[in-house]
Amino acid sequence: MSEQQLPVVVIGAGPAGLAAAAHLVERGITPLVLEAGPAAAAAVREWSHVRLFSTWGELTDPAAEKLLAPTGWTKPDGAGYPSGGDWAELYLQPLADALGDRVRYGARVTGVSRAGRDRIVDADRETQPFVLHLTTADGREERLFARAVIDASGTWASPSPAGASGLPALGEKAGADRVTYRVPDLKDPAVRARYVGKRTAVIGSGASAFTALATLAEAARTEPATHAVWVLRRGISGSTFGGGEADQLPARGALGLAAKAAVDDGHADAVTGFRTEAIERADDGRLILVDEDGRRLDPVDEVIVLTGLRPDLSFLSEMRLGLDDRLQAPTELAPLIDPNQHSCGTVYPHGHRELSHPEPGIYLVGMKSYGRAPTFLAMTGYEQVRSVTAAIAGDLDSADRVELTLPETGVCGGAGLFDDPSAEQAAEGGCCTPAPPLVQIGIGAPTTPGAGQAPSSGGC
Repeated sequence: MSEQQLPVVVIGAGPAGLAAAAHLVERGITPLVLEAGPAAAAAVREWSHVRLFSTWGELTDPAAEKLLAPTGWTKPDGAGYPSGGDWAELYLQPLADALGDRVRYGARVTGVSRAGRDRIVDADRETQPFVLHLTTADGREERLFARAVIDASGTWASPSPAGASGLPALGEKAGADRVTYRVPDLKDPAVRARYVGKRTAVIGSGASAFTALATLAEAARTEPATHAVWVLRRGISGSTFGGGEADQLPARGALGLAAKAAVDDGHADAVTGFRTEAIERADDGRLILVDEDGRRLDPVDEVIVLTGLRPDLSFLSEMRLGLDDRLQAPTELAPLIDPNQHSCGTVYPHGHRELSHPEPGIYLVGMKSYGRAPTFLAMTGYEQVRSVTAAIAGDLDSADRVELTLPETGVCGGAGLFDDPSAEQAAEGGCCTPAPPLVQIGIGAPTTPGAGQAPSSGGC
């Protein structure tokens, strides 16, 4: 079989992976989507209770819509805010069904290389097809070949640890019975029993941490013993709670304000400048957080670690990837998304050139392309795969064309230089607007203007 007859293998049947397959079909190229889970959007389903801060109008891909149209699929109201479960059931699974046998479930990729060429061999390397090893759900090993590889496997399975050094805190693994890395679903009775009426530490400063704080604060309104301890590695500045009403994604702005309300209303205590080094077990079984200077917090019943996600690069070890040393994102893309420097404005639109590697024919797209950067939006992924698939098809005019305008974040500083007090003071002013009025969010709360269903979380 010639290389042009081989499929383009897409790793992951999530939003970006399925969109990539739809674009390939549109261009007459055969895709093969390999999904480790038992259904499409397996990772999205794990946060099915979380409501996204993007509307339906920003969460579907044009090529995917064309593929779905003959099936009788109806696009949901573009102004609505779906939950992860809605996104999976009303769009992603129908899209996978429309792709039919081009999607394989229970197929976990364990390695990617060039046929007959390991990482160090140069001879005829670029003329060899890609070879992928995979493990099926029943434990069998398989090998298959591809003309190109699009890795859209995401970062969900690789949460960052509690330790401020990037390594697990001492005792973090031993305390695993009381430590989780996900936003709790308090509608689940077992999960509710774990957190309601308890004292919970939430470590992190992004949208997921905001969501957890808002969720626990909502429970505290009916169960006053429920309390959160918000553990921040930095101090609180004008950018801590996001862009508020300056954010062009209203639900994302409202989410940050919900976290601020949790603190202001006394449902959460903010502990700043705390860089977790150890997690110790108290005599009663609860956990004690210890920072690098020896400061100790009062015992907590549970710890929710929401310090970000990171890419799993282990199965790509034979590929010659060009990755930024810090973010683990493609070298050309990293400066455009670096949270240490990214301030007000937008992420620059980008495509196949910024996503290319020294190994031609392989692309990391979607959340995985951002490495450890936290600012990814679904519409960014859709533009990425549009450009990448055009490049694979040889249509460089289309591949180089920018067809995306991203919304302003309304946030200064990104993650910021947390050791630099002057940087935090600067974030109080500059291009950020003054803190807007608080917005209640959640069950029974009034809907904020433009926020659709008043989302209570921070998805894509």
